[in-house]
Amino acid sequence: MPDAKPDLVLTFGHDELVIRRRYEVLSIANDILIALWFIAGSVLFFSEDLATAGTWLFLVGSVELLIRPIIRLTRAVHLQRIRRDRAVDSTPDF
Repeated sequence: MPDAKPDLVLTFGHDELVIRRRYEVLSIANDILIALWFIAGSVLFFSEDLATAGTWLFLVGSVELLIRPIIRLTRAVHLQRIRRDRAVDSTPDF
């Protein structure tokens, strides 16, 4: 019988998991807001009277797009601060 390969074991500290979850939730909420701003802005553009409000919502959505990499950078810095003894990977999915 061939040698059984050992299971892959990843060890994360409790604090690291809590931090990762918080930033993931923050990022998901930000993505939902981005979608809502752009959808509302698009709907408002159907009416000429509401086009200015739609433009403002597009601007808000664009600012939210800027917030996304700020959340990721803040998360990476926060994790590095608590885990100085090893490099922290920054998952690009949130």
